[in-house]
Amino acid sequence: MQLDVFTLVPHAYAWLTEQRPVATVLGSELDLRLYSYRDYTPLRAGQIDDEPYGGGAGMVLRVDVVAEALDAVYGEAPSHRVVALTPQGRQLTQEVVEQLAAEDHVTLLSARFEGFDERIVEHLCTDSISVGPYVLSNGDLPAMILVDAIARRLPGALAEGSGELESFSVELGGALEHPHYTRPAEFRGWRVPEVLLSGDHGRVEAWRREHVR
Repeated sequence: MQLDVFTLVPHAYAWLTEQRPVATVLGSELDLRLYSYRDYTPLRAGQIDDEPYGGGAGMVLRVDVVAEALDAVYGEAPSHRVVALTPQGRQLTQEVVEQLAAEDHVTLLSARFEGFDERIVEHLCTDSISVGPYVLSNGDLPAMILVDAIARRLPGALAEGSGELESFSVELGGALEHPHYTRPAEFRGWRVPEVLLSGDHGRVEAWRREHVR
């Protein structure tokens, strides 16, 4: 899969590429390419944002800057999915992650502060996604979340079978996992459920499925 991220701070992704699951699939199942808006801006002094028409606090990523960057990299309108990461987008869910992970090529557009000129979302993107109804100062955090979520669904990212019963998996019907317990079996009078100590794998499996949240 080819995953392109347009960002103001490509170097911020360095730590992510050194961690699992991204590091596990990087260079094999995942081709992660990072592009800086400043490298393509047609404006002076590396300018990429501006004050919004009508006034208001904050700076907005300019439509001409993003268009120039996309044109420089792709040469024409991309035929693959281009996603703006914005609070106004559709909610990110595991189902959305699975959809994106099945694509051959996806482009993510990040922004900072007040976000995008609306024409970017309307005319340069095919999709917009929100990681939640809250405001972030660093617009690259949603992009990093999506890179990590997609990477773990690629072949070889996880140990065989380890993703089958994790939260939101198909096997769990999109629900959260069952509760987990570890040693000691009793702590301050708080005991691990007896069935988990029984060694009866059938009963354990039944208990886990019964307690999916």
